[in-house]
Order: sequence, then structure tokens, then C-alpha cells
Amino acid sequence: MPAREQRAVVVLGLLIGLMTTALPTMAQQLLRIGAIPDQNPEKLNRLYSVLATQLSNELKVPVRYVPVSNYPASVSAFRSGSLDLVWFGGLTGVQARLQTPGARVLAQRDIDAKFRSVFIANTASGLKPIKSQKQLTELRGKRFTFGSESSTSGRLMPQYFLQQARVSPSQFAGGRAGFSKSHDATIALVQSGAYQAGALNSQVWDSALKEGRVDTKKVRVIWQTPTYVDYHWVVRPGLDQRLGKGFTNRLQRALLNINKQSENGRTILELFAADSFIPAKESQYESIEKVGRQLGKIR
Repeated sequence: MPAREQRAVVVLGLLIGLMTTALPTMAQQLLRIGAIPDQNPEKLNRLYSVLATQLSNELKVPVRYVPVSNYPASVSAFRSGSLDLVWFGGLTGVQARLQTPGARVLAQRDIDAKFRSVFIANTASGLKPIKSQKQLTELRGKRFTFGSESSTSGRLMPQYFLQQARVSPSQFAGGRAGFSKSHDATIALVQSGAYQAGALNSQVWDSALKEGRVDTKKVRVIWQTPTYVDYHWVVRPGLDQRLGKGFTNRLQRALLNINKQSENGRTILELFAADSFIPAKESQYESIEKVGRQLGKIR
């Protein structure tokens, strides 16, 4: 082989070597964030793209939003390490931490410590506003839908409050409740009359009203639940080893420091329907774990 060709082969080999050693390093530096798909994908993509940019600028590492298909997929991706930081609901967050020892709760919104669900009804259903929890018995025999099967505000806590009022899913029309898969879909299905009533996240309902996406002549709130703790950020263990000493604490500070003084901060908090993120801890979610076990969602 001529000397020129030999030199070309050596250079090519060196380039390939550099590329193969650089790729794992780049992957190790990447922070992958995700969220339960509780609203329409377009809104979620916008929200988490802005958040990824904010965190990347703050933490000086590349940040990528990785969408998932459903609630269980978010828990699985977190357990497998495909996601490093996830915005979970109360139930999925508990499930994720139980399946990923060492995972840590970092923050919640200011509205999550005392969250609520709303029960809505199609105005043609004949259902009137419910003044006490005992009157939830009026939903027996009605076509009723929850959101996702693993949603805290769209299924777990609404079913818990129904159970307290001695109403079971088998007592709805057809002998079971429906599952719309998201809060937005619950509004649409009840408004259309496909279901006579349903339960969803109060924040999504309020946002839909504000944005003019609800026809109040066709659908309205008939009951609001007592408060409970809900959404929160959960981070995988081992990030400090991969992204540097103290990285997890820096990540928590970056979330807590998001404010409305910057354009990105305003957009993020408006899309999260919050004024700020606040510190949160695992013990706050013990009541959610208890209800989850009681209803068979955690074993």
C-alpha cells in the first residue's frame, strides 16, 4: 500500500476512534426530562421545550424533552434510566420512587400542596350542583368518565371520594367508568354528551375556561373535591456521579429559581398555571401512597 494511502487509513482510524469515544461522553452529559401526558401533546411540547432551554442555560448542560405515550410509560422510562427528571402526578411519582430506590422529590408548584379535582356534567344530563359529598350517589346510573387510569387528579382521588360516598364504578351506566386518557379529553367528551359526567384536574378546567375552550351552556362544574397533594418533580439517583458533584442540588435550585421576571420564566409558569415552584419532600405523598394501595393501584 502506498505511503499516502497508509497515512489516510491511519487518519481515518483516529477520527473513528475520536467519534466513538466522544459519543458516550455526550450521552453522559445529557439531561433527559419528561412528564406524564396529562394534556394535549402540542401544549406539552411547547411547555417542556421552553423549560429544557431554561434548564440548559442555567445548568450549562444539554437538556432534552422526551415525550412518552402514557402514564405507565413515564414510570417505566424513569425506572430504566431513559428519563432523569420527570414531572409526575402524585400517584405516578409514588410508583416511580418505589420502583427506583434512591429517587428524590425536588419540587412542586405552589398550587400542588392543596390541589383539587372537579366533577363536571353535561347540562342535558339533569345533574344539579352537588352540595355535599354524600350527594355523589346521584352519579349512579350515569355515563361517567375518569381521565387516565393512573391519574391522581383524574382518577385516583375522584374514585377515592366516590368510594367514601359509597359509589363504585360498577354503579355507573354500563357497569363501569370510562377512561378518556387526559383531562382535556374528559372536558371534550362530557361537553359533547358522550359521557354525562366526569372528573378532572381543577387547574386544567380553570385554564380551559380562561382560554375559551369550554362551552358553559353545555358543561359545568357540579362538585369540587377536598384538597390533597399532587404533582411534583422527581429525579433519578446517580446524577451527581454522571453530571458532576452537587448537580442534583443545582437542578433543584434551577427549578425553584424559575420566576416571572424573565420571558422564559413567565412562559413556563403560565403554562404550569403556577406562580412559582416550591420545595417538596417524599413524606408529603404518604397519603397518596395509602390511597393508591387501598384502591389497588400500588401493590
